[in-house]
Amino acid sequence: MTVNQPKYVDFGALEGYGAHLFYVEVPAARNADIQIIEDFGILGGDDSISSKEVRARLPRHVWNGISEAARKEFNERLKTKKLPVSRWKTGENKVDRLLGKELCVLAWAAETARPEKFSVICSKWKALRPEERWWLFSATAAEAGLAEDNERGWRKALTLAFSDGVADEPVSKRRRPAREEEITPSLFETEVNASGK
Repeated sequence: MTVNQPKYVDFGALEGYGAHLFYVEVPAARNADIQIIEDFGILGGDDSISSKEVRARLPRHVWNGISEAARKEFNERLKTKKLPVSRWKTGENKVDRLLGKELCVLAWAAETARPEKFSVICSKWKALRPEERWWLFSATAAEAGLAEDNERGWRKALTLAFSDGVADEPVSKRRRPAREEEITPSLFETEVNASGK
């Protein structure tokens, strides 16, 4: 018996019905807003009905200012996992749930910023580690996580923090310090030798 390998579409989203993911709706009309929607999947709703929340609604000029940075970052990460890369297209773009959280942080930081600050915002967003972006998403979504919640709490703070500075300042990712191998005795061994094994 062979096990079916999972199939991924767009930006690392599992193909098929019922997965928890995000999707970005890019309308064909040039002046229409872009929406970032979190779909909690069949396990996230009542009676196996999917529950969805619009997390951000961006004017086209804001989306145009940040979408390329997100695409490059996500494709770089997908390549490391040996998954197919993608690009933003008109219509529905499915996004892995963790990448979707990261995209929301970027969108929230840029949604009310001036266009000349988009490159600074993208640079500071790229400098964060994924888990830092996830934490920012959780903290922000708990208080002001819907599209209409801009200009409140953490959403306002993200814009201020990410847009502070100038585009020419290099912001690099901070690397985790290398740790020496820790010696942790096993619960099932009665004695640990000098090598820790």
